[in-house]
Amino acid sequence: MNLVNKKILVTGACGFIGSHLVERLLDENCSVKAFICYNSFNSLGWLDSVSEEKLKCIEIFTGDIRDPNGVRTAVKSVDTVFHLAALIGIPFSYHSPDSYVDTNVKGTLNVLQACRDYSVERLVVTSTSEVYGTAQYVPIDESHPLQGQSPYSASKIAADKIAESFYRSFSTPVITARPFNTYGPRQSARAVIPTIITQLLNGNQEIRLGSLHPTRDLNYVQDVCRAFIALSKCDEAIGNEVNIGSENEMSMADLANMLIEIVGANARVISEEQRIRPKESEVERLVCNNNLIKELTEWEPEISLEEGLLRTVKWFRKKDNLCKYKSDIYNI
Repeated sequence: MNLVNKKILVTGACGFIGSHLVERLLDENCSVKAFICYNSFNSLGWLDSVSEEKLKCIEIFTGDIRDPNGVRTAVKSVDTVFHLAALIGIPFSYHSPDSYVDTNVKGTLNVLQACRDYSVERLVVTSTSEVYGTAQYVPIDESHPLQGQSPYSASKIAADKIAESFYRSFSTPVITARPFNTYGPRQSARAVIPTIITQLLNGNQEIRLGSLHPTRDLNYVQDVCRAFIALSKCDEAIGNEVNIGSENEMSMADLANMLIEIVGANARVISEEQRIRPKESEVERLVCNNNLIKELTEWEPEISLEEGLLRTVKWFRKKDNLCKYKSDIYNI
């Protein structure tokens, strides 16, 4: 399927990946409608940081993904939907699991219902590698068992299964994109890479993290956006869950030390008790098998981890960006 001149809706467009995806879709000559969370400040989230020229090309829709009426209004008259709106913080899901069900499960159901009713040509639902839990074998392919090790991951498993049911029951043209850990400019302070970088750039001598031994498959945000778009164009991907990852893994300790070297800081890494997840909830190892996406789309990551981290640190070094983050608190 060709996206040129198509009307595209992106939910969660004000967020980290969503804002980058909106920009990428504009570069693909798409007509983009950005679904952002209603707020009394009229803030566009990270879309406020895109160029004025691009912002003029975006149709802004303010609403709440939990409201089926607003979702139906947003979906009407669009060709393709990229559904990224979600609550993502794992520690906060321990605190407020109900909100994750409302947003991640019911919100996805609202999008699926609207896309079915309006016969949308393509729907890409965003999953997460967290649905796999701690790796039972590596690299993790799409047949790996699912395990809800946090209320967040459980809510995403439920959303994935509802998406699958709409494909099987109603032939809804849905693709479930399952990115492994994404990083880059604009990422939330709840994620590990901004946590490390902001502490370093604010001169901290001790970099406070949670568990240091877990490993993750880290992917630069532009590579992930390319994968989303490649999957949306692929007819053979419909009805499938598809991993997006690099097939490389790095421990949190090694990641922190790599960033210390990039920043040129003199700091040591410590594990802080309040940041450590419950033992049975900690996902110890994630590393992607990306054979399926390569077979379907010929997508491969283009940005190495070192290059991606250099770009990310460069963005955080800008005063107007760094000041948005509170490095002195534990962001859940």
